[in-house]
Amino acid sequence: QVQLVESGGGLVQPGGSLKLSCEEHGVMSANYARAWYRQAPGKQREFVARVKPDGTTSYADSVKGRFTISRNAAGNTSYLQMNELKPEDTAIYRCQVFNNWGQGTQVTVSS
Repeated sequence: QVQLVESGGGLVQPGGSLKLSCEEHGVMSANYARAWYRQAPGKQREFVARVKPDGTTSYADSVKGRFTISRNAAGNTSYLQMNELKPEDTAIYRCQVFNNWGQGTQVTVSS
């Protein structure tokens, strides 16, 4: 049984930064990509970023150049560094590995 636990969310002013973490509890193959998704109130869940086992990354156009996804050397934690945050980035952010999802962490961007 794998459990994903996100942390690092909070309230930040526009233009600010946050770094989200996704800790994996349990054994999860390193051969799976790690991804982040978000869901804003009244909107559908949307893809944010993904890092493949070979290190290849991909991003939604809306966050490209502002967000960076990474993994630690042990491969059991993924990160989402978010810079130049905008009010439209406000959402619950959840990490995903294969068919496992975390509960999410709230990010609110507001002055």
